[in-house]
Amino acid sequence: MIERIIIIDGIDPQTFYGPNNANISLIRNLFPKLRVAARGNVIKVIGEDSETSEFERKVKEIEAYASKYNSLNEDAIIDIVRGDAPARKDTSGVIIYGQSGRPISPRNANQARMVKSFDENDLTFALGPAGTGKTYIAIALAVRALKNKEIRRLILSRPAVEAGEKLGFLPGDMKEKIDPYLQPLYDALEDMLPPLKLKEYMDAGTIQIAPLAFMRGRTLNDAVIILDEAQNTTTQQMKMFLTRLGMSSKMVVTGDVTQIDLPRSTRSGLLSALRILKNVKGIGVIEYEKKDIVRHPLVQRIVDAYERTKEEEEPTENQEPND
Repeated sequence: MIERIIIIDGIDPQTFYGPNNANISLIRNLFPKLRVAARGNVIKVIGEDSETSEFERKVKEIEAYASKYNSLNEDAIIDIVRGDAPARKDTSGVIIYGQSGRPISPRNANQARMVKSFDENDLTFALGPAGTGKTYIAIALAVRALKNKEIRRLILSRPAVEAGEKLGFLPGDMKEKIDPYLQPLYDALEDMLPPLKLKEYMDAGTIQIAPLAFMRGRTLNDAVIILDEAQNTTTQQMKMFLTRLGMSSKMVVTGDVTQIDLPRSTRSGLLSALRILKNVKGIGVIEYEKKDIVRHPLVQRIVDAYERTKEEEEPTENQEPND
C-alpha cells in the first residue's frame, strides 16, 4: 500500500469538489478499492501502486476538463474515469469559459477582429464608446493566456483621474482610495474566474491591478498588460506605459476618445499615441462603433440621444482637427 498526494492547482477546489462535495464523493465511489481524503486543494489517496497511479491520472484529466470549461458535472467525471471522451462542446469562437461554464465569445465583428489582432500583434489599441465590450474582451484574452500558461502575469491598469472628488478627501488608505477607479476590472475578472482562484492569483501577484502611476520603472516580461480608460492618460504617461513592454509580453490599450476627462489644456496621450504610432508594424487598431454596444439596448439609444443634442464646441487640445 502506498500513499499519493495530488495537488489541485488548475481550478478552484470548490468547483472541482462540486456542491456539497458531490463530485469528490462520486470520484471516491468510482474507485472503491482506494481510501481517498480531500482537504483544500490536496487529495490524499492510499492503495495499490497501479490503482493510485491510475487514480492520479484520472484526477488530473478531470482537473484539466474543469479548468478548461470552468465547470464540472457528474456525467463528465464518469466519462473521463471510464475512458470515454466527455460530450463535446461547441468551442468555435469561444475565448474562455466564465463562471458556471458560461462561454465568453466575440459578440460582433469588431470583437472578433480584436481577438485576431491580439493573436497577431504585441500591441493592440481598442477604441470605442462605452458598452462595446472592448475591456471585457481584452481581459478574457488575458485570462485565456494565463490559464494556458502562455504568460506568468496579468497586469491591469487605469489612470486614476479625479472626477468631482479629490483622492486626498476620500476615506481609507491608498488602496481603498484607488479601488473604486479599478472596480470595472475586478467585475470582469469575477465573471471569468472562481472567487478562490482569483484571490489566489491576486495574493500571489499573478494578477495585479494597479493605477497607472505604479507602472513607472517596471519592465514587464511574460505578461499581458492592459491599460483601460487610456483616453485619460497624458502623452508622458502613455509613453511611460508603452515602454514597459518586456519580452514575451502583449499589451492592450482601450479607450473612448469621446470621454476625455483631462483638463482642456492637456492633450490625451491616447490621441497622441495613435498619431505617432500609426505606421509602426506590430500594432493593431480596432475601432468600435455605436452599433457594437452589447449592453442593455437602451444604452445605445442613450448614446444616440446625447450625440443628437450635443452642442457645438470649439476644437480643444483633445480633439483632432478636421481634415
